[in-house]
Amino acid sequence: MSENLDKSHVDEAEKSNDSEQGLEGALECSDEVLQKQINSDSASPQRMQRPHSSPPQFVAVEELLETAKGITNMVLAHEIVVNGDFQLKPVELPENSLRKKVKEIVHKAFWDCLSAQLSEDPPTYDHAIKLVGEIKEILLSFLLPGHTRLRNQITEVLDLDLIKQEAENGALDISKLAEFIIDMMGTLCAPARDEEVNKLKDIKELVPLFRAIFSVLDLMKMDMANFAITSIRPHLMQQSVEYERKKFQEFLEKQPNSLDFVTQWLEEASGDLMTQKYKHALPAAGEAAGSGDAPALTPVVVQNYAYLKLLKWDHLRRPFPETVLMDQRRFQELQLQLEQLTILGAVLLVTFSTVAPVISSQTDFAEKLKMIVKILLADMHLPSFHLENALTSTGEKVCLEVSSRLSQCGFSPFSTDKETVLKGQILAVASPEDPIRRIMESRIITFLETYLASGQQKPLPTVPGGLSPIQRELEEVAVRFVRLVNYNKMVFCPYYDAILNNTQLLAADCLCLHSYPLASVAPCFPKKVGPLSSEQFFQIPHAESYQESKGLSHDFTSCPSLEQPSSPSPPSISCQKGYL
Repeated sequence: MSENLDKSHVDEAEKSNDSEQGLEGALECSDEVLQKQINSDSASPQRMQRPHSSPPQFVAVEELLETAKGITNMVLAHEIVVNGDFQLKPVELPENSLRKKVKEIVHKAFWDCLSAQLSEDPPTYDHAIKLVGEIKEILLSFLLPGHTRLRNQITEVLDLDLIKQEAENGALDISKLAEFIIDMMGTLCAPARDEEVNKLKDIKELVPLFRAIFSVLDLMKMDMANFAITSIRPHLMQQSVEYERKKFQEFLEKQPNSLDFVTQWLEEASGDLMTQKYKHALPAAGEAAGSGDAPALTPVVVQNYAYLKLLKWDHLRRPFPETVLMDQRRFQELQLQLEQLTILGAVLLVTFSTVAPVISSQTDFAEKLKMIVKILLADMHLPSFHLENALTSTGEKVCLEVSSRLSQCGFSPFSTDKETVLKGQILAVASPEDPIRRIMESRIITFLETYLASGQQKPLPTVPGGLSPIQRELEEVAVRFVRLVNYNKMVFCPYYDAILNNTQLLAADCLCLHSYPLASVAPCFPKKVGPLSSEQFFQIPHAESYQESKGLSHDFTSCPSLEQPSSPSPPSISCQKGYL
């Protein structure tokens, strides 16, 4: 029945300007829906825990609203690009909520007033004409610039001045207008809404009919908004990086402390790697200082390590970095999936190491066992989930399956002692300190780190030993993780580089004594000293000239404490993790 406009919409959508106008107009009715989804996706309960890095600034309400709008647009654009399944959905208010009760009361009062006006003799059409005007505007908002015939038809039939004259003269046929509106809705709606539009024709009373018309129009507006999002996605993907960076820069100019948590995050990652680097560089017995091969600490290495730290983030106690806040929900999902894979891999590794190799090498048995464990761990995201109870049930089920398969293959049944040992090993996986679990976790992180450093090249890196049973699931998570990281890098890499460059200068400042053997420094200080004072620093031979040659400014309150060595060939002073 409907003149399906999807084809014409697709043709028009090839013009980016028309698509953008369609998106802007269609989303005007969906601010409430979008705001609710953005809040649920991006809100962080720890936003009040901001470091004291800069004094609070007073801003005007208009500036605050403009900033909030810019952030909302940035989040919307990010969701459209990153989430291919992103759609706007109608708001469903909670039952018995105050907001829902107020809405029902106001709507009932409005429709009761309309019913009273239409029941008068002669009827009063003031409210009805206003509703027709609103319906006219909604129908016109569905049209693209090329739909001239439909636009003229709607404007001609729903001419409010003419309708008012007909009402004043007692010649208005409101049922005829409703019939035209329903037919036009059937022309403009998506095929999925044909059934709802057809049901409107069975409603004979005007008040329930108008009420149902507005209900269907709300669904059509949502369909139009989602269609506009789908149409604009290819155009937005080409400019999303520059757009997000521009919006964030505008926000940063108004809120200069909006990179505080990002700075903490990157400095912590840099400090961890710095500690690892200089531990690796410490000489072995009999070697000269600095003879170790320390890995290069580049901004890319630090950023990759920082992203890996997000997979073990404490979301309840630690604020999430600002530049990845829009993807916090996605990182939480990845973190949960990796935790499940870690426990799943540990359980399978323990099981296959205990049972006979003849059955552990059977593909169908391994897949069946993996599916059983995955089902038992499926509710790990729920607050009511207890890992110990789940692993206890897992141990029982695994032992039953192993005994059954041994019987089928003609082997001796699983002994009671072996069952007890296997159940105990599976239950021990519940502890984060379990050696098997830590091995699996370390190998998973190594795989992700290797894939991230490879630049998303195909084929994927070789899966470390012991991860073969979960290889498919791990590779799926790795692909999602690397895509998320690479997109975030493209948008915010300039900010990361600036922060890390500053961090490296601070590290160099802390390590300004790196080339001085402790034997030459020791006579200046006691055996154990705390942070260096200015007098102590300049007592070091040539310290001031070295500092000036490097353009450094020494922080006399933050350098790590020094300890006089007892060996004749002491290593150089290295920066400790606490400095960064």
